[in-house]
Amino acid sequence: MSHIEQELSRLNMSISDAAAPVGTYVGYTRSGNTVYVSGQLPLVEGAIAVTGQLGDGVTIDDGYRAAQICALNLLAQVKVACDGDLGRVVRVVKLGGFVSAVPSFTDAPKCINGASDLMVELFGEAGRHARFAVGVASLPGGAAVEIDGVFEIK
Repeated sequence: MSHIEQELSRLNMSISDAAAPVGTYVGYTRSGNTVYVSGQLPLVEGAIAVTGQLGDGVTIDDGYRAAQICALNLLAQVKVACDGDLGRVVRVVKLGGFVSAVPSFTDAPKCINGASDLMVELFGEAGRHARFAVGVASLPGGAAVEIDGVFEIK
């Protein structure tokens, strides 16, 4: 068990199996020491855990939790890319966050902090990353949040 998985256990969190793609794409690609992870939804046991739009019944706390789940699903893909060893992650390079929201909702960054905070908690300084967080009209399956990522591995 890697240090990252021990930290997750301490936080009462765990990484599930990487979700299979539902279209003509792959869960991740690797180029050299860089892993590009496709957008991950807040899936728990195959179902979207947080649906709806921020600003229309879905709270910032709900969005934050959805982003944490997306981050765990990103790490599931990275774990596969690292042959099961998250200890090979050198740094979290970038996260891209999409938040399903009503047009007047301007707090998408507060939602995506759920993923960013978790990466820093797990990886320390190596978890600090570049990022964007934007509101969008809709996401697949009615998900409230979707996040993609770029990771450097050894």
